[in-house]
Amino acid sequence: MISANDLSPAELAALLHFHADAGVDWLLEEEPVDRFAEFEAMKLARQGARTSQPRIDTPSQAPASAARAQTERRPAERQPAPSASPQSRNAPAIPDDQAIEQARFAAESARSLSELKTALEAFNGCNLKNSARSTVFATGDLESRIMVIGPMPGADDDREGIPFAGKAGQMLDRMLGAIGLNRQQIMLTNVIAWRPPGNRAPSVPEMEICRPFIDRQIALAEPKVLLLLGNFTARFFFGGNDTILGVRGQWRDVWISGTKIPAMASLHPQELLTAPINKRLAWNDLLAFKSRVRTEFPG
Repeated sequence: MISANDLSPAELAALLHFHADAGVDWLLEEEPVDRFAEFEAMKLARQGARTSQPRIDTPSQAPASAARAQTERRPAERQPAPSASPQSRNAPAIPDDQAIEQARFAAESARSLSELKTALEAFNGCNLKNSARSTVFATGDLESRIMVIGPMPGADDDREGIPFAGKAGQMLDRMLGAIGLNRQQIMLTNVIAWRPPGNRAPSVPEMEICRPFIDRQIALAEPKVLLLLGNFTARFFFGGNDTILGVRGQWRDVWISGTKIPAMASLHPQELLTAPINKRLAWNDLLAFKSRVRTEFPG
């Protein structure tokens, strides 16, 4: 077995990143457990059971033997059980439909983006929150009326607590810079506020629980244009099963709280890192988005 002492700093960092990307966010339990004492108690209990057990129990000896065995098992049974994981300890005990209703009530009760952020941080009806490190809310200029929406936090977003962090965020910065924008001038957010374990896709109930919060976020921000990044985001708002390559670059109307908002879908920065050949497609989308922004914000 390779020890951590045998790894170079770069190799150790790569290993930690691998575990983080796989969804391993905590290496320690919430409560201390003395495993040495637990092991010694179990060993003594087994030894006591072996030495006190007669080879052949007569009818008169059987009850006494059973009583001794039960007594000898008690030390091990009194040992504290391993502490529950954060997810099992905090998992909501309400059905999905009730969680959706609670999410709607919490979101609709918010009268500002700051109130919505507080409501989202206090909401415990979604299982995704139990395994996430951060509740990732919108950043940038929340009054810019230009909104860029991604799918869900990745590992870097979850660690830093902001949308579009890490290498994908750096790629997005370059994309925005190419059309004369930066993340301080626009509003950046995600459909889902919590990173799913191992970056898996959210389930349908999880999506419906999170929907009231992103809808309310858009309604309060009152954007004039939306840029939807990634396959998940495009399907979430447009519906259907088309891939991002089939819907990118097209202006479509999204209805939020009775208000029609023009939206364009394009490739997520992570997709461009994975397949750089698609940068030309994203560039065409960005040029179209820039043209629409100039129309909506003349001068």
